[in-house]
Amino acid sequence: MEEWRQCGRWLIDCKVLPPNHRVVWPSAAVFDLAQALRDGVLLCQMLHNLSPGSVDLKEINFRPQMSQVSRSEWGTSAHKGVYMPFPSEDTALNEDDVYRSLEELADEHDLGEDDIYDCVPCEDDGDDIYEDIIKVEVRQPMKMGMTEDDKRNCCLVEIQETEAKYYKTLEDIEKNYMIPLKQVLSPQDMEAIFVNLEDVIRVHFALLRAIDLNMMSGGSGLGKIFLEFKERLLIYGQYCSHMENAQKTLDELIATREDVKIKVEECTMKVQEGKFKLQDLLVVPMQRVLKYHLLLKELLSHSADRPERQQLKEALEAMQDLAMYINEVKRDNETLKKISEFQSSIENLQVKLEEYGRPKIDGELKVCSIVNRTKQDRYIFLFDKVVIVCKRKGYSYELKEIIELQSYKMSDDPMNNRDMKKWSYGFYLIHLQGKQGFQFFCKTEETKRKWMEQFEMAMSNIKPERATANQHNFQMHTFDKNTNCRACKMLLRGIFYQGYYCSRCGTGAHKECLEVITICKISRCPKMVAVRNYHGTPTGDFIELLKGDPDTTWWEVRPSAASRSLRPPSSRFVSHRASLSRPPSRDAEYYGYPWFAGNMERQQADNLLKSHCSGTYLIRERTAEAERFAISIKFNDEVKHIKVIEKDSWIHITEAKKFESLLVSCAFICSAGKFSFLFFVFCCATGAGGVLSSPLAERELQVVRHHVAIPVQVERTLANPGHFLSGAPAPVFYFISSIHQSVSAQTLTSELRPPGIPFPPCGSETLRR
Repeated sequence: MEEWRQCGRWLIDCKVLPPNHRVVWPSAAVFDLAQALRDGVLLCQMLHNLSPGSVDLKEINFRPQMSQVSRSEWGTSAHKGVYMPFPSEDTALNEDDVYRSLEELADEHDLGEDDIYDCVPCEDDGDDIYEDIIKVEVRQPMKMGMTEDDKRNCCLVEIQETEAKYYKTLEDIEKNYMIPLKQVLSPQDMEAIFVNLEDVIRVHFALLRAIDLNMMSGGSGLGKIFLEFKERLLIYGQYCSHMENAQKTLDELIATREDVKIKVEECTMKVQEGKFKLQDLLVVPMQRVLKYHLLLKELLSHSADRPERQQLKEALEAMQDLAMYINEVKRDNETLKKISEFQSSIENLQVKLEEYGRPKIDGELKVCSIVNRTKQDRYIFLFDKVVIVCKRKGYSYELKEIIELQSYKMSDDPMNNRDMKKWSYGFYLIHLQGKQGFQFFCKTEETKRKWMEQFEMAMSNIKPERATANQHNFQMHTFDKNTNCRACKMLLRGIFYQGYYCSRCGTGAHKECLEVITICKISRCPKMVAVRNYHGTPTGDFIELLKGDPDTTWWEVRPSAASRSLRPPSSRFVSHRASLSRPPSRDAEYYGYPWFAGNMERQQADNLLKSHCSGTYLIRERTAEAERFAISIKFNDEVKHIKVIEKDSWIHITEAKKFESLLVSCAFICSAGKFSFLFFVFCCATGAGGVLSSPLAERELQVVRHHVAIPVQVERTLANPGHFLSGAPAPVFYFISSIHQSVSAQTLTSELRPPGIPFPPCGSETLRR
C-alpha cells in the first residue's frame, strides 16, 4: 500500500478522520490527503490524541461550521491506546515521486475553503446537557393501541413538564449563580456572562403561567399562546449570539482570578450537587428555544381532526421562523467579528466595512484597469456593495481602491482562458457610464468561477431583478427594529441588512419575496398642500391631484379625509414634493408631443391602432408596471408592444442603442432617414426579420413618414367653471394628420376622425397638448 494511503488509514485509526473519509475511497488521490491536512483543528486533535494534555483545549477555535473535527470527539479518555506507526516495515520504496506534483495538483483543484471542511458534520454536546437537565418522565415510545387523543395528551404534557423544568433551571441559575456572583464581579462582567438572562427569566415566568392555565382547559389554545409569545421570545437572538463569548469570558475570569474561581465552585455545588458547571448551564436556554418547533411539530402530527389544527400550524411556522431568526442573528454576530478583523487589518480605511454589507469572498488576484494594462498583485475583499482593493503588507493590507458595484456590471473574458497559463483566467468590471473599468485575473479556472459567482451574488443583492416591481423602489436595508416581510409575514432575519426596504411606502421584504409583493400602497398621483382656505378643506391639508397640471386653471382633486373628488381652482395649491410617491413625473412635458398617449392599457392601445395602417405608433405610459413606458406599433396587421427600458439614467429600446431621454429617442425615431429604426427595433423584438426587404413595405414606409396617424389624448377643459364642477367626462382620443409640436381643433377633419368618436365644436373646447 502506498505510504500516503497508509497515512490516511493511520489518521482514521487515531480517530482524527472519520472511518468513511474520502482519503480511503478507491478513487482517492494524494491530493485528498493533502487537502485534509490543511485543517488546523485536525492537526491539533492529532497532537492531543498522541500526547493528551499537550494542547490547551480552551485555546482551540473549533468553528463547528467549518472543521472536520467534532468537539465531542475530544477527551483524554476517549482515545487512549497505542497507535501502530506507519509506514509499515514491509512497504517497498516507491520509485515514482508522486509528491513532486502537489503544487500542480493544487493549481488544478483550487484550494478553496468550501472543500476543506466538508468531511463530517460537527456534533454539539449541548443537546446532551439539555436532555440530561430537562428529563421528561412521560417521554416514551408511542405504544400500540394508543388513540390519537392519547398521543396528543402525551405531547401536551411533555410541553408543559419540560417548560416547568426549564424555568426551574433558569431560577437555579439566577438564585445560585447570578445573585452570589454579583459580590465578586463587576456589572460589565455580569452582563458579559449572563447577557439578558434576567429578561429571559421574566418571559418564561409568563409563558409557563399561560401554558399551565391553558392546560387546565384541555390545552386547545396552546398554539395561540406561542403565537402571542413569538415577539417576546426574540430576545433569544441577543442571548444566543453572545453565548460563546459569555463562556469564554467566564473561563478567562476563572483562570485569572482566584476569588472568582472559588465563588463559582461554591455556586456549582448548590446546583444538582455539582453535576453541571455554569458553562454547561449557559447553553440550556439556546437549546430550549430551538426545541419549541420540534415539540409543536409532534403535537400537530397528532391533531389531524382537531379544530385548533390551523392555529397549531401557524404556531409551528412562527417557532420555525423564530429558530431561523436566532440562527441568523448568531451568524450575523460572527460575520461582524470577521468584518471587524478585516477593518483592523486594512490601513488608511476611513469607512466602516459593515456599511458595505456582508463579506462574500477574499483572496489574492491580479488586477489591472482598462486604461492602465499593467497587472498588479492585489488582495481583494468582496462585499455586497463594494470591492476593497488592497496591497498586502506582511500581516496587514494597504487600501488602494474602493469600487462601488452599483456603478458596474460584470463581463466574462473567455479569450484569456485559452492560454492555459497561471493568472490568465480573467473577467471584467465595466463601468455603466463608460468610466474606468477593471479586469481581474485568477490563478485557475475554478477560482475564476467561484469569484464570478460571488460577484454575481453581490450584484444581485444590491440590484435584485424585481426591486422596482409594482411601483416599489426596494433597496438593501438595515432595519433598526424587528420587521416582518410584507409578502410572507415572516421575520426579516439577522441584525444588519436583513432585507429590502421600499423608499416609497416603507415596506420591508425578503429578497425572494420581491416577485410576489403586492402593489405599492402609495398613490402615483402627486399630493399638494393647501395655502389658502377654500370651501370644505382647511389650509395645510394634503390633497391628491387626480387631473390637471400647473397650466390648468381648474383641477380635479381628492382631500385626504374625503372619499369623493372636488374641482377647485389650481391657484389655491402649492406642490408638496416630499409627498411624491415616485420620482417627479415627467409626463407633463411629454403631453406636448403628438406621439404621447398618456396612461393607457395595452388593450386600449390595441383597439386604437388596429384600424390604422402599418407603421402607426404611439408611446404610452404603462399602468402598474416596473417599466413606465412602452411603444405600441401596428405592423403587418398586428399591434405589437415594445418596452422602453429606463436603466442607469439612460433610455434603452434595444441593448445596442441608448438615449439620454425619451424625447431624444423619439426625435431619433421621427427624424428623416431614421424612422425605419423603429421597424428595426420591432424586427429585433419579434423576430420578424426580412420584412423591410419587401418593396411594398418600403412604399408603405414612405407613406408613413409623411402621413402618420397618431393617437393624441384630448381632455375637455371647459371655460365655464360651472360646467367643470358638474363633472368632467372621460378623456377621448382624436388623430392628427402629421407630426407637429402642437395642433388646434381646426386641424382635425372628418376624413381623419375615426368612426364613432365625436368631434368637439370649435371654440367651446381647447385641444390640450
